[in-house]
Amino acid sequence: MGPKSGDFVITKHQWGAFYGTELELALRRRGISTIALCGIATNIGVESTARFAFEYGFNQIFAEDAMAAMSAEEHALTVAKIFPRIGLVRKTSDILEDLLPN
Repeated sequence: MGPKSGDFVITKHQWGAFYGTELELALRRRGISTIALCGIATNIGVESTARFAFEYGFNQIFAEDAMAAMSAEEHALTVAKIFPRIGLVRKTSDILEDLLPN
């Protein structure tokens, strides 16, 4: 796994992927209005990115089983209380099923 030819790579400088990067501009230039989020730290990096994305008006889908936190409690709190307010929470298999042709 890793970047492929033609992929746009964003280097994060803070917890969230939008802060101090060209991510918003790159998405808008490509006409992307919906993003799927996963990551290493549910309640830190993923949540920070999600909050910015919400404020910028992006639709969001959260792959709840493709992220984790320092504790199950932290992960569960963000997935149950924050993410449903700003996007759709789904299992990775459900997201892939919706994206991939039958």
